Amino acid sequence: MSNSEPGFSTLAIHAGAQPDPTTGARATPIYQTTSFVFEDTDHAASLFGLKAFGNIYTRIMNPTQAVLEERIAALEGGTAALATGSGHGAQLLVFHTIMQPGDNFIAANKLYGGSINQFGHAFKSFDWHVRWCDPSDLDSVESQIDDRTRAIFIESLANPGGTFVDIKAFADIAHKHGIPLIVDNTMASPYLVRPIEHGADLVVHSLTKFIGGHGNSMGGVIVDGGTFDWTASGNYPMLSEPRPEYGGIVLHETFGNFAFAIACRVLGLRDFGPAISPFNAFLILTGVETLPLRMQRHCDNTLEVASWIKNHDKVAWVSYSGLEDDDNHALMKAYSPKGAGAVFTFGLKGGYEAGVKFVEALEIFSHLANIGDTRSLVIHPASTTHRQLSPEQQVAAGAGSDVVRLSIGIEDVADIIGDLSQALDKA
Repeated sequence: MSNSEPGFSTLAIHAGAQPDPTTGARATPIYQTTSFVFEDTDHAASLFGLKAFGNIYTRIMNPTQAVLEERIAALEGGTAALATGSGHGAQLLVFHTIMQPGDNFIAANKLYGGSINQFGHAFKSFDWHVRWCDPSDLDSVESQIDDRTRAIFIESLANPGGTFVDIKAFADIAHKHGIPLIVDNTMASPYLVRPIEHGADLVVHSLTKFIGGHGNSMGGVIVDGGTFDWTASGNYPMLSEPRPEYGGIVLHETFGNFAFAIACRVLGLRDFGPAISPFNAFLILTGVETLPLRMQRHCDNTLEVASWIKNHDKVAWVSYSGLEDDDNHALMKAYSPKGAGAVFTFGLKGGYEAGVKFVEALEIFSHLANIGDTRSLVIHPASTTHRQLSPEQQVAAGAGSDVVRLSIGIEDVADIIGDLSQALDKA
């Protein structure tokens, strides 16, 4: 290869991987083992003391997982990554690393319903507190920051509404106040948006969605942008103060621009245990290889479907940033010129009951709680993913009672539209 930086598609296939040194296997093997043999007692001591890199126990690190981590870090333009058992597991480890009891963080109110529940309910058990902001109203962000605020959290492309967020504007606010910007890039994938290039410090994904792409494996990942100074303010003691369990090592001082990924691994993953299995890492790696091809087909199909459904007489409105008259179109062009993603929402004139009938009449679409599959998927958020929220919260999250969310697959677009047409007739 030349000395130039490999292209995205090349990285999606090759980053982090080499033929297996023992067998010559070209595909990354599934290292289906719980633990690894030490060379001698000094080697073991070095591994446990963070003085050497290597494998100890698959809950903490595994060679199959390591290839996945290096590949996602390369695709996102980060310094290092940590794979986890799910996107929720990734978020837990991120906040465990930066938060102390009584701390708070700012989060956009247009998020995946599971994240809203995790932040608003489960995190209270740790005495971590979320403050919600409207991502279109930057004043609602900055006015809530105080001396116990430790981060800002947004989605690059909001679920379920499919709207892009001004990442750079949020990054500017975060850095003005000396706190990191965390971006969930699940809906866009690094093929469409690379948040670190726009000022994000940390990126998280549910690998279950577009990166894996086939609806067969759970996974999550944390990508360290290597851009944030974890020592400057003294507000992030997990990284800036000596760690007694590792002989007094200061992680940021020792590991520099990939210290956050190390901290999540050796302080969070080690003790909470939301590890990804080697088999799931293998399947997700296989999915990554076709990410650019799939995402472009997703975007092309979705634009055609959204353009068609917008003109249907039973549809009240469509929210898809790829449409030229959409209020979010300018942000989409700025951050994601290759396309607006595969997920969008629309409202049926018949409201809740029409939505239920429509979902039940579909044949090609699968009614389930997921996005990012090769198959076309549908859900009525108010009765499923967002049902635990109040009506006001549902509306704020873009999941009101009339809303239907579609995740458009890579089938023939004529068949997708045909299925939507017959279901709308029945609704």
